[in-house]
Amino acid sequence: MPAKSEKSELEALFFRDKPARLLVHIKKEHRSYASVLSRQINATYAHTKEILDRMHSLGLVTFSKTGRTKYVTLTPVGKDLAEHFEALIFKRMGSK
Repeated sequence: MPAKSEKSELEALFFRDKPARLLVHIKKEHRSYASVLSRQINATYAHTKEILDRMHSLGLVTFSKTGRTKYVTLTPVGKDLAEHFEALIFKRMGSK
């Protein structure tokens, strides 16, 4: 079976509610960690970690460790994408 292209991976990842919301919450927090983010998007820690690992492989987030805490931050590409999702998800819903 051929490997998915990066475009199809992005489509598969973000045409779902939780990954898009996760990206927006990372943008709002500027620097957060998986357990807090999982509560914010109402997902399990394991599911959140899986999404974050996919985002990392696509170059949308980076991880940094301070002590035992592994923080998540957006890359410039991730921040740009989060701003678009924020406009689509939250601002549009507020206008209804």
